[in-house]
Amino acid sequence: MRKLCVSLSKGGVGKSSTCVSLAHGLALAGKRVLLVDTDDQGQDSFLLGAQSTYSLADVLNEDVTAEAALHQARDNLWILSGGKALSGIKRAIGRKDFGAEQTLSQALAPLEGAFDFVIVDTSPSWDTLTINALFYCQEVLTPVSLEILTLNSLVEFSERLKTVQNYNKNLNYKYLLPTFWDRRVKKSSEILEQLRKYYPDIVCDPVKYSVRLSESAGFGKTIYEYAPNSTGAQDYEKTVQRILANA
Repeated sequence: MRKLCVSLSKGGVGKSSTCVSLAHGLALAGKRVLLVDTDDQGQDSFLLGAQSTYSLADVLNEDVTAEAALHQARDNLWILSGGKALSGIKRAIGRKDFGAEQTLSQALAPLEGAFDFVIVDTSPSWDTLTINALFYCQEVLTPVSLEILTLNSLVEFSERLKTVQNYNKNLNYKYLLPTFWDRRVKKSSEILEQLRKYYPDIVCDPVKYSVRLSESAGFGKTIYEYAPNSTGAQDYEKTVQRILANA
């Protein structure tokens, strides 16, 4: 079971859209996928048009088991929803005397081996659940919007990630996904080239700016359902195939 953390300590980079697109893309490829939303904004459920009875907060609070909280959002795709209740959970985890970073791993342990992929969405901040996600996962994918401010966040995130890797030896920085690439904007292409220069082994083909990606969210559909022939669907499919190839 491959566990992939999608994370960057910055909002507005297309993180939740990336999680949902990759999770559904892998599910369409015939893989059993679990999407875990550790963000208190809970956007993944909204993007999927899913209404779960229980959430990840209920699991972490030991009100229900992880199995009972699963909601099937699509064929081969299940979700553990995020939401506002996670704010209190983060505070509770922060008050633990020891083992706080293993809270998520312990809660999801009963699901070990039940899926081919677990995709973990994180909040746009370096909080306790983000750290938990990085201790739980084996691989990291970072969506990076092609803007100067995002590059600053990427450098800071990369340094923090190295600290976690000192303790989670199985954690690999595998994928860096450029998002909102606009060929009409010179700076956008320049930043893309910088990423390819400094991260040559992990940079994926970019996801172009797409109106269809924005529109799909309003209909509770993934890009593969709303506009399967769009550039957005094609671009995310390239990353799906790269993940399947474990490249």
